[in-house]
This record gives sequence, C-alpha cells and structure tokens, in this order.
Amino acid sequence: MEGLIIPIVILALILLLLGVFLPNIILGLVIINERQVGIVVRRFSTQSKSLPPGKLIALNGEPGIQADTLAPGWHFGYWSWMYTVERAPVTVVQQGEIALVVAADGNSVPMGRILGRVVDCDNFQDARKFLTNGGEKGRQLGILTAGAYRINTALFSLITARNAAEHGMTPRQLMVYRVEADMVGIMTTLDGAPLPDGEIAALFLPGHDNFQNAQAFMEAGGQRGLQEQVLLSGSWNLNPWFVQVEQVPMTEIPIGHVGVVISFVGKAHLDVSGTDFKHGDLVNVGHKGVWVTPLYPGKHPTNTRVMNIELVPTTNIVLNWSGRTEGHAYDARLNTLTVRSRDGFAFNLEVSQVIHVGALEAPRVISRVGSMQNLVDHVLEPIVGNYFRNAAQEYTVLDFLEARSERQVEAKAHIEKALRAYDVEAIDTLLGAIAPPQELMQTLTDRKLAQEQQKTYDMQQEAQKRRQELVRQTSLADIQQQVVKNEQGVNIAELQAQAAIKQAEGEAEAIRLRANGEADSIRARGEAQASAYKAGAEAIGAQGYTAVQLMQLIAEGDVRIIPDIMVGGKDGAAGGMVEALLGIMLNQQIKQLSDQKKETEASENGTPSLPPPAPAT
Repeated sequence: MEGLIIPIVILALILLLLGVFLPNIILGLVIINERQVGIVVRRFSTQSKSLPPGKLIALNGEPGIQADTLAPGWHFGYWSWMYTVERAPVTVVQQGEIALVVAADGNSVPMGRILGRVVDCDNFQDARKFLTNGGEKGRQLGILTAGAYRINTALFSLITARNAAEHGMTPRQLMVYRVEADMVGIMTTLDGAPLPDGEIAALFLPGHDNFQNAQAFMEAGGQRGLQEQVLLSGSWNLNPWFVQVEQVPMTEIPIGHVGVVISFVGKAHLDVSGTDFKHGDLVNVGHKGVWVTPLYPGKHPTNTRVMNIELVPTTNIVLNWSGRTEGHAYDARLNTLTVRSRDGFAFNLEVSQVIHVGALEAPRVISRVGSMQNLVDHVLEPIVGNYFRNAAQEYTVLDFLEARSERQVEAKAHIEKALRAYDVEAIDTLLGAIAPPQELMQTLTDRKLAQEQQKTYDMQQEAQKRRQELVRQTSLADIQQQVVKNEQGVNIAELQAQAAIKQAEGEAEAIRLRANGEADSIRARGEAQASAYKAGAEAIGAQGYTAVQLMQLIAEGDVRIIPDIMVGGKDGAAGGMVEALLGIMLNQQIKQLSDQKKETEASENGTPSLPPPAPAT
C-alpha cells in the first residue's frame, strides 16, 4: 500500500495540470471572475501587422496590449501560445473620494492646454472608444467618482487616496471637496484660455455645474486663472489638476452698516451716477467699478479677491479731536486742536463731531473719497481743524471761553454746510475741554469765584429776608389769638357803646319828656299861683298877701325863727358854750338817723331818695 501512494499523487497532479492547461491549449479558454478584468496582450499577428509609431495600445489586432478587455466569464480562443491574459482587479473608488486618470496612449494634448479632454468612453472603461473618439494622452480632465470600474490598467493609471503618495499627491486631494458653512470657495482654474490683457480674473461663466464639468467649462471658452464665480457651501467633485479652491469667510454686513462694492472685474464700465455727480462714477451690479446698489446687513458670498467691500456705518459716527478714540477707530489719528486767539495766546481745544452717512449716499461717498478713513483724514480733519483755527483768531481766550455756546452753534452751521457737498450729514458739533494758558485760567477762576461769592451773598441776604419774614409770621401767629380776642373785645365794646348810646338816648329822651312835663306842670302851677296871688292881692291888699305868703314859706321850709340852743350871758358863759356844742352834736346825730330811716324806707318803696335840703343861710 505504501508503494502505491506516490504514483497516485503523481497521477492526480498530472490530471490537475491537464485540467488547467488542456482547455487553454485545446480550446484557448480563459476564465475571468466577477471581481476581475482581463487585459489581453497579443504575442504576434498572423498578418505581420505592427503598432504605429508612438502607439501603445493595439486597436486592429497588432501585437501588444489590446484595447479591448475581457469581462467576467469564460472566453475561448485565447491560446496561451498567442495571448497573454492578465487578470487585474476591478478598480473601486470609495465613497467620499474621487479618482484621477492618466492615459498612456492617445492624441497629444494641444499647445496651451495641460489636461486631456473628456471623450465618450464609458468613464474610461471602453479603451477603444477613448482612442477612436480622440482621447488625449496624459492627465485627464475627467475624473471617476465613487463606484467600481473595469479599467484597462495598461492604458489608464488611476490615482486614488490609497496610492496618492506614489504620485506626489496627498490623500486629501483625492477626497470630495467640501466647502464649509458660512464660507465661500474662491476658484482658480489651471487650464483654459489665457486671460485678456489688463484683467485679473475671468468673468462669470455658466453651464459647467460649478466647475465639476471641466469639459463644459473648456468648451464654453473658460479662462485659466482666478475666477469671478465662487463656490458655495456643499460637497463638490472637483479635479485638483483642473481647479484649486481657497475657502474664505462670507462677507458679513453687520446691523447699522452697508457694504459698498468696489469690483475690479465685471462688464464694461458704464457710469450711471448722472451729470450732477462730477466727483466719481457709479456702475450697476456686475460691472467694473463702484456699484450703485450697496450690500445691506446680512451674509453675502462675495469674492474678496476680485472685489473690495467697504463697510460704511449708517448709524451716527462720533469723531473726537482729543485723546479719546471711539470703537470704530476712524478718529485714531485725530489729535486735540491747538488754536491761537486774537490776543495771541495759544490754547488747546477738544472737539467732537457727529456725522451720518445714509445707505443710499454711501456709494457716492466711497466713489468720491475711496473709504471712510479717507473721508475722516482728507475731508473732516481739514474742515473742522481749519474752521476752529480761523474762528479762534476772532476772539480773545476769555471771550471764547465765556461764549462757547455761541461758538458751538456757529461751528455746527459752518461744518454742516461744508459736509453737505460730500453727501455727508453733520448731526452736531460739540466743544469739549478748553485749556487756555494757566495765568488766564487763574483770572477766569478768580472772576468766577467773585461771581459765586456775590451769588452767595445774595443768597445769604435773601435767606435773612426770609428769616425775618419767618419771625414776623411766627410773631403774627403767636399774637393772632390776642388779636382775635382784642378784636372781639373791640366789637363787644362797640356793641356796648352802641347800647350805652341807645340807653343814653333813651334816658335823654325820657329826661326831655319829663322836663317838658315838669315845665308844663310848673308853668301851670305858676299860672295858678299867679292867679291866686293876683286874687289874694286884690282881696287883702298886696302887703297883707305878701306877709301871709312869707309866713307860709317859713312854715313849709321848716325855717327856725327861734334857735334850738340858746347860749346865755355872763354868768353861765362857759357852761353855756359847752352845752350849746353838745346840743348841736346831738341834734346832728338825730338828723342823720332820721335821714337814714328815710332812705331805707325810700329804697323799700322803690322811690329815689332826695338829697337833703341845703342849710338855710
């Protein structure tokens, strides 16, 4: 048994070799699997044909590499003694990648071009079509995108991310190009017609699918070099041999600004500013020059290599001629003004100017002066500086200080008129700190102190007056109660006086009436007495009637004819006098008691007492 093993192995090997080579020897069978492509090399030709000079790929059965490849499957007639079939793997381009193609055969690339044009060849899978349709040798404009391709690798060399380093490239160059968000791609083509003299970039050219169809770009007359057109955010299949991309941020116009476009490329220059605007020119959008329509706030995909965007604030701009600089920094080069007064003193003056540029006037301003910084340096600085230098010479330093409000109003009017010619609106002109010579400042300080002291004295005087008024009002308030009481007392006294007057008038009237009545009574009694006297006199004679009347009067008047006390002669002189005095005193006391009794009785009876009768003389 052990002796039979070796013959059996040898027989199996023979059968294997016959199974492999016999079909090819007898039938010319070649088997290509599904992941391969068969590249055929013909050893010789029965018709004694040979390849033309400079050709590598045979199209008509010439010896050498054949243009046609073998697809997966069984192929007969390819005997090993006549053909050599190389099984090359299918070319696979991964997702997110591209493949560049280099053709080893074809027509020569014309002068002025560097890349072979794109021809109909089923994405380089049909080598015969490539060669018969005029394909050109060398680097190709066409590229392969993601997918699997049966490529005749004898004719076409493919460069992918895996073998990029072998061809002097980086894997990144073989990736699908991506423009990031908020960015734009500035394009530079490496093939095409040359740019005209005086142009820095090629004009916008449509119809080439954003530079992805390089052949369409070339056929439309595309020019090599910097392009006006930009590439927006996204992924693009770009041939790095044909175009290079530089990503830059989108142009952002902030709120409160407009962007004036100064384009260096575009259609022919055509001024649309009108005949009245003689200090510059404006063009429509897409033309070369300053665009009449500005860019408004937002993000704009502008090509900053072929145009300049001048930002113009449309809000109020404050410019300071002082040591202070605003955030926009337009006034960074402005310094405090040094002026000279009429009396020959030099002093420093700080000024703030507020200006405004309208959105529609912004292109005119930029067309005239070029930029906002030029507006400040070449227009505002000389206008403001020269005005104040001239104005200061008309006043003394102290007059300028004391009348700064008037100087400010005059400056605003002058500067407003001057800036109107530049399409700039002057909002306000403000005077800041004024620094006169120290000795004059001391004079002004002393004057101000004196004025303030005068105000202080006036205020103190006014305070004293108010204090006096307060004391007076306080005193009045304190005596108001007494005044009211006195006023009421006066009123009461007036009323009492009026009452007393009325009472007196009443008593006077009563007295008058009593007097009239008594007079009448006395008159009547007198007339009666007179009649009685007349009758008595007629009856007893005048002397007799007079004696009777006299006696009657003595009796009615209680006239004492005989003294109550008699004082004797010699013998009883001393005793008589003492007795007389005692008698008088006793008589007076009796009379007083009698009078008191009469008054008491009169009081009880309600009749007034009459005064005692006068003593008889």
